[in-house]
Amino acid sequence: QVQLVESGGGLVQAGGSLRLSCAASGSFFGINAMGWYRQAPGKQRELVAAITSGGSTNYADSMKGRFTISRDNAKNTVYLQMNSLKPEDTAVYYCNAHTFTGVVRYDAWGQGTQVTVSS
Repeated sequence: QVQLVESGGGLVQAGGSLRLSCAASGSFFGINAMGWYRQAPGKQRELVAAITSGGSTNYADSMKGRFTISRDNAKNTVYLQMNSLKPEDTAVYYCNAHTFTGVVRYDAWGQGTQVTVSS
């Protein structure tokens, strides 16, 4: 079993900042890619940003320059620094981790954390 626990969501005014954290725990040997997704009401879940174990990053176009993803491999934790937030960033943000133990791979998801940006 793999558990992902997210924290850091909340209510912020437009132009403000939030930092999300997600810590992985449970039975696994390691983690390949980790990432953040979001889902707004009535919309599909979309990729926000992802980061490999080596630190290579990938961002959705609308987040480039505003959001920064990072990770601490020793703590099995991924972070998302969100700056210059806009009302359209309002969504539930989900953490994702591709864990592995030997040849067994497991795609873990967090429970989600609400981010609300007021105008």
